[in-house]
Amino acid sequence: MSRRIDRVNELLRLEISQVLARQIKDPRLSGVITITEVRTAPDLRNALVLLSVMGDQEAKESALAGIESAAKFLRRELRGRLTMRYVPFLRFALDDSLEHADRLMGIINQIQESQIGSVGAEITAVEDSQSSPASTNGS
Repeated sequence: MSRRIDRVNELLRLEISQVLARQIKDPRLSGVITITEVRTAPDLRNALVLLSVMGDQEAKESALAGIESAAKFLRRELRGRLTMRYVPFLRFALDDSLEHADRLMGIINQIQESQIGSVGAEITAVEDSQSSPASTNGS
């Protein structure tokens, strides 16, 4: 991607996040919604907005429906905030990458805890075996 498109993507992500947080009062969007990424087409006419929603599948679908119904309002608000010739048409999709990352971190933590536990048991066993002969030799 070009630097220009990268800058436009980041600007759109920030502006959409601000409009969602401050100006949209849809109850379907009351949960924790994070705009994770914006992917703008090279011609700057279309943009895919990836969002992460905390909650169950029903909450995610409800939030997606709510933000899709607010797409025209968002585009109109962006038109006043951006200094671009064209404000891209917005499409929305759910982004599960944060949940996958959270799940992976949980698995990694479990593995580390089990390894630390087994290493701790080995150290204790070695210390016990070393201290037992020493105490019998000293008697």
